[in-house]
Amino acid sequence: MPWIKDYVRSDGTPVSGYVRLPAGARRETALLGMFVAGVLILGNGATTAGAGTEPGQDLPQPQSTVVYPIKWPAGESQQAPLPQPTVSYPIVFPSTGSGR
Repeated sequence: MPWIKDYVRSDGTPVSGYVRLPAGARRETALLGMFVAGVLILGNGATTAGAGTEPGQDLPQPQSTVVYPIKWPAGESQQAPLPQPTVSYPIVFPSTGSGR
C-alpha cells in the first residue's frame, strides 16, 4: 500500500497525501473484520467445565508422572556399531595434474 505524497494537479488544485489501496482491498478488509467480529461474538458463548460438574466445584489438576533423570536401560550397555565399508574393491581416483 503506497503512500501518495501531497502534490498539485496540472490545473492548480492541491491534493493532500493519501494511501492508495489495491483494487478490492477495502471490501476484503471489511469482510475480514466482519468475520473476526463474528468469531469473537459467537465463539465466546456459554461454556461448561465438563459433564457432571457443579458450580464452584474444584476441577482436577494435571499431575506430573515423569521421573528425572530418564534412564534408558539398553542404551548404556550396548556399544554403537562400527561403520563398515560398502565396497570391497579399491577405488582409484585419477589425478589430473592440474591441482584441482
